[in-house]
Amino acid sequence: MAQRLRKASNLSLDEGLVSQARELRINISRAAEDGIAKAIKAERERLWRIENAEAIAASNAYVEKHGLPFQKYRQF
Repeated sequence: MAQRLRKASNLSLDEGLVSQARELRINISRAAEDGIAKAIKAERERLWRIENAEAIAASNAYVEKHGLPFQKYRQF
C-alpha cells in the first residue's frame, strides 16, 4: 500500500468519546480520518444526485413509459 502524506491537525472532540476510544485502544487519528473520508464520500454522492437529478428523472420517465431496454432478454 502506498504511504500517504499526513498533516497534523488540531481537533476538538467530545471528551467522553476520546476516553472510550482510548479504553478500547482505538487509533483516534485513523478513526477521525475514516469518518472524514465517509463524510466526504456521502457529500460528493449527495451533490452528484443534485447535479444529475434532471437526467435521472428523464431516465426514470423513459423506463416508466417504455420499460427497461432489452427486458425481453433478462433471465431474472
